[in-house]
Amino acid sequence: MIWDNSFAVSIIPFLLHGLWVTVKITLLGTAIAAALGLALAVLRRLAIPVVSPAASFFVIFIRGTPLLVQAYCAYFVLPLYGVSFDAFTTGVVVIGINYSAYMAEVYRSGIEGVPAGQWEASTALSLPRARVWSRIILPQAFRTVVPMLGNYLIQMFKDSAILSAITVVELMATAQAIGSSSFRYLEPLTLAALLFLAVSYPASQIVNRLERRYAPKH
Repeated sequence: MIWDNSFAVSIIPFLLHGLWVTVKITLLGTAIAAALGLALAVLRRLAIPVVSPAASFFVIFIRGTPLLVQAYCAYFVLPLYGVSFDAFTTGVVVIGINYSAYMAEVYRSGIEGVPAGQWEASTALSLPRARVWSRIILPQAFRTVVPMLGNYLIQMFKDSAILSAITVVELMATAQAIGSSSFRYLEPLTLAALLFLAVSYPASQIVNRLERRYAPKH
């Protein structure tokens, strides 16, 4: 098959719309993952009976099962029990929950990296637990985990293509639909790959700069 420039140009607007859907999925999914991941990390650290073990099991379960299986269960199985959302909402929630388990581990490593003296000083001063977490521990932990969170954001952007399996019309699904209707897959799939690269590569460079900026000083 020979590359057709005129056809490639004609499908770019459709692919850009798919890219915008992918970006929205990534941003909304990241918001869910960051918030839920932080909650999971804190709950596990607090060692609350029942709650903390449940949070640990949740993280293990989500990390141990494929995103595609989770998406299928959410979109095809949950409606059988009366829990039903549109494909876009389901995709955002599923990918957000999936990455929350990974971000919880990132937060956990950041929290455990806070010097023990900070905890001891807070205890000696009898500071309220909420203030200790919000003013002392989390700001220090967050500073060290920013680069890793950025890496997960980029990974989520690329993994959003998996959601095409549950009819989310993002970039990959758009490319597949164009290929199916035109019987030409070379141009849409190539352009989709280039669009993924056009977003993920600059983002990875930003993350690399953050890694150098927040790297431990020796």
